[in-house]
Amino acid sequence: MRILHTESSKGWGGQENRTMNELVTMRERGHELAVVGRPGARILDRAKEAGFATFTVDMRGAIDLPAIIKLRRVICEFGADVVNTHSGRDTQLAGMAARTLGQRPRIVRTRHLALPITSKFTYSILPDQVVTVSRFVERYLVSAGVPQNKVCTIATGVDFGRYQPSTAGGTLKAELGLPPETLLVGTVAILRAKKGHAEILDAAPAVLARFPDAHFVFAGDGPQTDNLKARIAAEGLDGRVHLLGLRRDVTNVLESLDLFVLPTHQEALGTAFIEAAALGVPAIGTNIDGVPEIVQDGSTGLLVPPHDGKALGEAIISLLADPDRRAEMSRTASEFVRRQFSREKMAAGMEALYQRLLDAR
Repeated sequence: MRILHTESSKGWGGQENRTMNELVTMRERGHELAVVGRPGARILDRAKEAGFATFTVDMRGAIDLPAIIKLRRVICEFGADVVNTHSGRDTQLAGMAARTLGQRPRIVRTRHLALPITSKFTYSILPDQVVTVSRFVERYLVSAGVPQNKVCTIATGVDFGRYQPSTAGGTLKAELGLPPETLLVGTVAILRAKKGHAEILDAAPAVLARFPDAHFVFAGDGPQTDNLKARIAAEGLDGRVHLLGLRRDVTNVLESLDLFVLPTHQEALGTAFIEAAALGVPAIGTNIDGVPEIVQDGSTGLLVPPHDGKALGEAIISLLADPDRRAEMSRTASEFVRRQFSREKMAAGMEALYQRLLDAR
């Protein structure tokens, strides 16, 4: 099959990471893949590095006739059997471009987010099938009026070959000049308000009162960077909360942690929880959206209410104080995610869906 992925987002996050895992794994299964994105999109850089064909189209808005014409040309040039879209803008533009062709490709939209939808047209009309990354998102779309037979869940998969715990552990503590026995609590996420970094700062004083030598790390960049820097300074947390910026060595960051914390306010699934579990890092998440599909409270991690820094602090303290419980959660979580969230399982699901749509044509 020849599969063209479209993406109008310029950033890099779980959505783009899933797409890259699909690209690599589907290529390993013998298919031809390419990516079309906007100028400056990070996924284009990553796809080029990995040896995939890329196309650049400036998708300036949901109604952009020049972009539709260019996308139509790209679809024909690549000879796509399937166009897999990922965001609202590219779904509308690439979907309309594909539907103007005679022997048109099948159109699949992957829904990565837990946000309310703004246009049923890009779910119920344009695509032949909508794929959701979690059962929570599937249930939501059906409740919003998308026909059940047009929606299916194929959970996000991770390349576990990249997430093998090393005997030496991560190097982040040494990089920060911290002793090996330092308790390190951290998160890996774009610095957006909804990821809950503010609640980690709410929890920090109580945690530091109980564990005076503990440290916190935030890996990622984003629109909240300046606000977080200002708050860290204002509350005297400099030297205890470390903003690492965007890191390419995510596995090293995660493996350096004693506890992974992501008190997100909204999360379709939460790939970072899968990655942390694969590396044997126990996690605390929020009881929201698709997170409980990975973090099973009391078994593979702990869940707290969203927007609750006090409850988060109590959960962090309880696990830092109990290394045996952390170790047991690590083992359980690693076994669970490796069964349920491999990139091979994800790719097999996508491949079967594409083939079914092509056979029906």
